[in-house]
Amino acid sequence: MTVKKAISLNRLLHDIRACTVCAPVLPHAPRPIVVASADSRILIIGQAPGARVHASGIPWSDASGARLRNWLGVSDETFYDASKFALVPMGFCFPGRGPSGDLPPRPECAAHWHQTLLAQLHEVRLTLLIGQYAQRFGLSDAFGPTLTDTLLRWREYGPNLVPLPHPSPRNIAWFKRNPWFEAEVLPTLQTRVAAALKA
Repeated sequence: MTVKKAISLNRLLHDIRACTVCAPVLPHAPRPIVVASADSRILIIGQAPGARVHASGIPWSDASGARLRNWLGVSDETFYDASKFALVPMGFCFPGRGPSGDLPPRPECAAHWHQTLLAQLHEVRLTLLIGQYAQRFGLSDAFGPTLTDTLLRWREYGPNLVPLPHPSPRNIAWFKRNPWFEAEVLPTLQTRVAAALKA
């Protein structure tokens, strides 16, 4: 890592956290939430912060985050170490609530920031795509007809890319209908996470 790259990434993260592009359409003041380092080994691309994360300013500081860390087999300390994990949602701000849960991530974030930000993360060894919005972004035409179809083909994406369902408590019914996920995916996921952190 060069000093020039570090300064450039730090400036970019500062600019993202100060972003107000979506201010006119958000139901609250913007609070972009992102964590990354030039040394990050694992990239997690999620959906968008929920209300609790918006309030705390800490990514994945809710029930979904607790389940995600359990899936990965890592401690809070490891998860929140930016040299280990980059936490990059598709939408950096809480988009507000809709009739059946949180609204989708605002599309402006990915269009405005993601290409530049991801290009700075040169040390990433493993990318995790959480939820359909991240998977459509990261897999493009390889995204299946449904999220479940995409997840069933998780082995096809190679050892450095893993699609995951969202760990939200709202998805408990999906987890119960798909016991193969916990039985087949999680052991391999934890092995890949451990290997990427040691790389």
